[in-house]
Amino acid sequence: MATQAASTRAGARAAQPVATDERLASLDVLRGLALLGIGLMNVEYFGRPLRDMGQGLDTSQTTLDYALSWLVYVFVQGKFWILFSLLFGMGFALLGERARASGADFRVLYLRRAAGLMVIGLVHALLIWAGDILVTYALGALMLLWFHDAEPARQGRWGAVLYGVPALALLLMGVMLWLSPESSASAEPSAAEVARLALEKARRAEEVVAYSSGSWWDAVIVRARFFLDNLDETLVFEVFAMGMFLIGAWLLRSGAIADPDAHVRLHRVLRMVAFPVGIALALGSVSIAVRFDWEADGARALTAMSLMLLASPLMSLGYLSWTLRALQTRTGARVLGLAAPVGRIALTNYLLQSVVGTLVFYGYGLGLWGRVPRRWELLGVVVLFGLQVLVSRLWLSHFRYGPVEWLWRACTYGPAFTQVSRRSGPRAP
Repeated sequence: MATQAASTRAGARAAQPVATDERLASLDVLRGLALLGIGLMNVEYFGRPLRDMGQGLDTSQTTLDYALSWLVYVFVQGKFWILFSLLFGMGFALLGERARASGADFRVLYLRRAAGLMVIGLVHALLIWAGDILVTYALGALMLLWFHDAEPARQGRWGAVLYGVPALALLLMGVMLWLSPESSASAEPSAAEVARLALEKARRAEEVVAYSSGSWWDAVIVRARFFLDNLDETLVFEVFAMGMFLIGAWLLRSGAIADPDAHVRLHRVLRMVAFPVGIALALGSVSIAVRFDWEADGARALTAMSLMLLASPLMSLGYLSWTLRALQTRTGARVLGLAAPVGRIALTNYLLQSVVGTLVFYGYGLGLWGRVPRRWELLGVVVLFGLQVLVSRLWLSHFRYGPVEWLWRACTYGPAFTQVSRRSGPRAP
């Protein structure tokens, strides 16, 4: 009877969110820092068509603005969605570990969790901002179930393969095209290619009109069209995201996050090898091209893009390891700990960034589309993040979860969860 009661309590515990006193503080800090990086990257596309994403830097900027954009491109862009993806994979692994320890089957809860995230992502993508990543995460969550029973090392290997093999293949293709004499010859585009480019230009023009001067409903229509037009790219991107999810799961299950001191060699490699190699690859990419002309010089663009694609996970893992190292010092823990409240309600804060960004730049808000220099965009992100630190700390002094986190967990765990939301309410079992 005692064993059965203990098993029941363990199963109930697995069917509840992680209690506040069980959270890994380092993960909250990392989520907060990832959110800052995502804001620094996304702000450019609150005042610029999303169809320009993947075109590289805007070379028409002033010297200061261009320098700031260059720094963001090299050290931020593409690095912090990866860090966020690693953390998402860690959350998947944590849920699985709790279920595994209790003997509970977590699939039903996990599917409800993925469905809830999909709904939130669709609301974000269609009603708030088209640059959503949550739908990709929700789809990836479903595919992660295939790897639920895999050993940690196998998850890590699969993650490296899913991300690394396509990136290396793209790099090889780009180099071969670039070095081929035929690649420099100008070929007459086919009728289908001309039609595709014309449609792309028309869609871009629609974005500019709808976002810069249109109504909220005009923006919704363009967002829906963008979502449908980019489903194929979303599925391709999913492969890279899955790779990062699995590497994140491996890192958490291996103990490298909870106990860095027990994995000194791994973290030394991430800081002293992966991180500088990543920076070198990123610098190699920008030495080839910072502005991508896919029609006139696609080979050069593909080579530069592929190098940056390879650089990004190495730099992200370096950022992660350096952050964990800094958190082991008194000063680092005090300073970086300021980001923890933002990370605890990262989903709410992520959506809030989009709400503020669109209301500042879009025509149905302040209408500053295309009128804000890069320097002020980035300063605005830093100011907003500082406000999020203050508001998140205040919110968590009264509530256990952020509003969107509460909604997501209510979708996952059902009515019983709603009784443990307020800090003053009963604690989860």
